[in-house]
Amino acid sequence: MTVTRQDLIDFVVHESRLLDAKRFDEWNALFAGDAFYWVPLVPDQEDGINHTSHLYEDKLLRDLRVERLKSPRAFSQQPPSRCHHLLQTPTVEEFDEAGNHFVVRTEFHYTESQGDELQFYVGTFFHHLTLLDGALRMTLKRVNLLNCDAALPAVQLFI
Repeated sequence: MTVTRQDLIDFVVHESRLLDAKRFDEWNALFAGDAFYWVPLVPDQEDGINHTSHLYEDKLLRDLRVERLKSPRAFSQQPPSRCHHLLQTPTVEEFDEAGNHFVVRTEFHYTESQGDELQFYVGTFFHHLTLLDGALRMTLKRVNLLNCDAALPAVQLFI
């Protein structure tokens, strides 16, 4: 498979649609085995290992959260949360076909609803992608929130 810039943009849009539809298992399958889902705690944070983050989830932690979200006995999901992603047109920041490394930047507005409560988040996604077995997979999804250094409420789903 040859990767095009449109393939990368379509991947990002599809990923958000899976989250909005609560198709968490399919969403989680978009990650490479050693990939991370990361929400830094401060602007320009260098890494998620040596610094505290809002979220820094590997496959095990993502799997656990997906299973919790599917459980009808999950107290935090009474009533169930819903989300909506509003994306600007994604832009390809890095296109290294020889190195099999691609980075897509997307500005977003994210809304999460639970009962009568709404939470709003604004920021930038950075999807680090690679081609594995003929399919694009995330090696990292970095979510830079505009107000990342504020005291934020618990995010129930995945931004």
